[in-house]
Amino acid sequence: MDLYEYQARDLFEKYEVPVLAGIIADTPEEAKAAAEKIGGVVVVKAQVKTGGRGKAGGVKVAKTPDEAYAAAEAILGLDIKGHVVQRVMVAQGADIAEEFYFSVLLDRSNRSYLSLCSVEGGMEIEELAVERPEALARVEVDPLQGIDKAKAVEIATAANFPEDLVDKVSDVFVKLYDVYKGEGATLVEVNPLVRTGAGDIVALDGKVSLDENASEVRHPEHEELEDKSAADPLEAKAKASGLNYVKLDGQVGIIGNGAGLVMSTLDVVAYAGENHGGVTPANFLDIGGGANAQVMASGLDVILGDEQVKSVFVNVFGGITSCVAVAEGIVKALEILGDAATKPLVVRLDGNQVEEGRAILAEANHPLVTLAAGMDEGADKAAELANA
Repeated sequence: MDLYEYQARDLFEKYEVPVLAGIIADTPEEAKAAAEKIGGVVVVKAQVKTGGRGKAGGVKVAKTPDEAYAAAEAILGLDIKGHVVQRVMVAQGADIAEEFYFSVLLDRSNRSYLSLCSVEGGMEIEELAVERPEALARVEVDPLQGIDKAKAVEIATAANFPEDLVDKVSDVFVKLYDVYKGEGATLVEVNPLVRTGAGDIVALDGKVSLDENASEVRHPEHEELEDKSAADPLEAKAKASGLNYVKLDGQVGIIGNGAGLVMSTLDVVAYAGENHGGVTPANFLDIGGGANAQVMASGLDVILGDEQVKSVFVNVFGGITSCVAVAEGIVKALEILGDAATKPLVVRLDGNQVEEGRAILAEANHPLVTLAAGMDEGADKAAELANA
């Protein structure tokens, strides 16, 4: 779960990371009141979960409360890369002398944590990593050891911080890691981390991504941070049904059991789609081991609710759950959905009791269902139907 900037700021403050005052506002009137309370120069910042706010006009400096009102009026309702601004943060202005970059993140490929750090902050870090990779220090962090003072000094030194700043910034690095560990995050990023004219180190803009698996068990309070109004309605519906679903932009709905099988199905469908008008997968949906009627009906209900979907490919390997149970689940799911099931389904079954499962689907002879002998054949047929 990605947090808004103001939520990240509040978490930083909780762990004593140095931040400036910030107040959220949903209306220009609230923005004006916030500016009056903070006093002096403020920055009105769009709260959206995407980058490029400044270039899109989503960040404005205001020297007076009236200017803060005008800035909020201009920003609220602004569309930034498909994200409509519903809220702004009025933040205390900063006397910026230098801008830096720091992050700690989950490095899945190396099964460890990774810290990225640079004395050149404020710009798109992706651009810096490509254009001048030597300016970005990459320091592996042992998950069992974390970032203590010695490790933080190592990171600051690797990033070429001047000696007179190493002690100050390393203290902040330790506290940012405390946020990462304490909240069960997969990313804590500050860009920019600044040195003010007075010599203070301040986290001016933060980004935090929380591990939802950790949130469910160790941090139930994280549910309060979720912006349900901004969630994709299909993903929210799937989550309510306990389904592992991610919406994509294609035309072929995918249902499978097991994350590995579903990922493979996405690849096969994308490949087959090249021969059928360039159609692509519409979603990732893993129904897990229990492909009973209700689970299958819930999965189909979510996928068929996507207007972009033109066909559905059900690709199931019967293991603990037999193909008989899967086939019965599909037949009963179509009965449950009734008239809501309007798009063709291509079904590929394999594994435990596969012949019996196929016989059940053949006997049902549902007009929307096409049986496929293999995954490649099923993907090709689903892509063909979606293109038609």
